[in-house]
Amino acid sequence: MGKEDNGYGSWRDGDEPKTDVHADKKTGSNQPSLCNSLEISNSPDDNSLQLQSAVLDDNAVNADDDGVKKSHEGRSENDEEGHLAYHIGFVMKERYEVVVTLGAGAFGKVVECIDRDKEERVAVKIVRNIECFREVAKSEIAVLEEINSLDEDNTFACVRMLDWFEHEGHICIVFELLGLSTFEFLRQNRFLPFNVEQIRHMAFQIFRAVCFLHRNQLTHTDLKPENILFVCSDYDLQHNRETKRKERKLRSLDVKVVDFGTATFDHEHHESLVSTRHYRAPEVILDLGWNQSCDVWSLGCVLMEFYLGCTLFPTHDTKEHLAMMEKILGPIPPHLLKQTRKQHYVHNERLNWDEQSSSDDYIRKHCKPLKQYMLRKSEEERQLFDLLGCMLEYDVYRRITLEEALWHPFFSPLRTAKQRS
Repeated sequence: MGKEDNGYGSWRDGDEPKTDVHADKKTGSNQPSLCNSLEISNSPDDNSLQLQSAVLDDNAVNADDDGVKKSHEGRSENDEEGHLAYHIGFVMKERYEVVVTLGAGAFGKVVECIDRDKEERVAVKIVRNIECFREVAKSEIAVLEEINSLDEDNTFACVRMLDWFEHEGHICIVFELLGLSTFEFLRQNRFLPFNVEQIRHMAFQIFRAVCFLHRNQLTHTDLKPENILFVCSDYDLQHNRETKRKERKLRSLDVKVVDFGTATFDHEHHESLVSTRHYRAPEVILDLGWNQSCDVWSLGCVLMEFYLGCTLFPTHDTKEHLAMMEKILGPIPPHLLKQTRKQHYVHNERLNWDEQSSSDDYIRKHCKPLKQYMLRKSEEERQLFDLLGCMLEYDVYRRITLEEALWHPFFSPLRTAKQRS
């Protein structure tokens, strides 16, 4: 996922935090699905092995090799990497019958199963029988159980865990089966951006879901288009008169937030490095400590990606990332640079950046002030960019909260419609 040579997708690999274990790259299948995956990659500038939180959807496994062991043995076994070996028709917990492999990665594999008890299809994440992955899975289960208990009516757009169990040392988490991720839909739709009305509908659901987490002392820490899935990604093909191309028009804009493997309660230890590179807040990069507002920054980046069809910060280098922020959002406040533990990023209370470098040429080519990204000067776009400016605020004390964001004029049409219904 995200390895297309499309001018921006190739930037998406790597730079994800979490653990210090060597692991392989992910593969997947041709089936739209939910899976909360964990992958290790080596960040070129963080100089540490990190664990990636991502979503595997429909482009991960070769169609000729769905990753399922074509065996008719009545038992399962581990392969040399700790993955569970299984076959089509294999049954776990005398209930979940494997239909197809949806995806695979460092964390383990995700399979689509028939739940024989309920006669419905589900996604089951089968975690590798390796201790570090087991620990992350246990943490994710604890968060998902909390979400289920706090939102019994499924009011908020967070993925539902339906069950979990252990099978021969493998933790298995059962999820509702969802559609494509918003990133994967963009990719399959040639990175044609969503329109403002679509963004409004998706953002309102996402903000309510993450606001629900925040009210319950949880920070997601890894919000990105890969971790926002359509409930159903069925679409119709429509002819665009302007581009003279066929485009995919979604039948439903209902979405859900997924991947709670790195979600952190307020009272828990906060790892210094969180979030996937392109959605990482400045306070995380500058090692100033972080709180729930880092999710707000990430969502600001996500909305811009929905609007543009490409990532706002196309870089893998930390200092270049900060320089891009300055090009788009203006100078980083001196008081933040003064407080940072990363003083090698600072010179004379300013970002230590060479404006004569080739990197600066690249930034000038790819970045411009935020308001200049506005394609039209309509009132709804002005409101969207006003909201984005409040979300992409350097200082966490000045950054808008999601509670406040839901009352922003950008969402007025949805609040009015809700009051009428």
